[in-house]
Amino acid sequence: MAKVGYQLTEGEWAIIRAVWEHEPCAAPTVQEALVKSKKWSYSTVKTMMDRMVTKSLLKTERLRNLIMYRSSITPRQAQKCEVMSTVKRAFNGAMTPMMQFLLDGNNFTAAELSELEALIQKKRKRSAEKKSQ
Repeated sequence: MAKVGYQLTEGEWAIIRAVWEHEPCAAPTVQEALVKSKKWSYSTVKTMMDRMVTKSLLKTERLRNLIMYRSSITPRQAQKCEVMSTVKRAFNGAMTPMMQFLLDGNNFTAAELSELEALIQKKRKRSAEKKSQ
């Protein structure tokens, strides 16, 4: 498992998204998936993927002479690390100021605000159920 709080670079995000889409996959598959958007050579992709293995973001398995890659983290885990890192850096780890910033800085539609309110109510209900157990 990747270190908690590990923040992926932009390049690592591109690679892990390609791996999530194609896993298990070999480095040439990832390079082909990224060639239009990144124009990276095979050696660049392979080097980055090997570094991601060292960082425990990817894992490998050998299939005859082919090295197959799988992700070691889920999209949700990667997103959580990214968001929490940003909250720590930009808001001293405080969620309320971050939420206030997001609410003040964006023009949410009535439907989006209703959806956010429903998510908060759902979270409150789950928290209350956990406390009563």
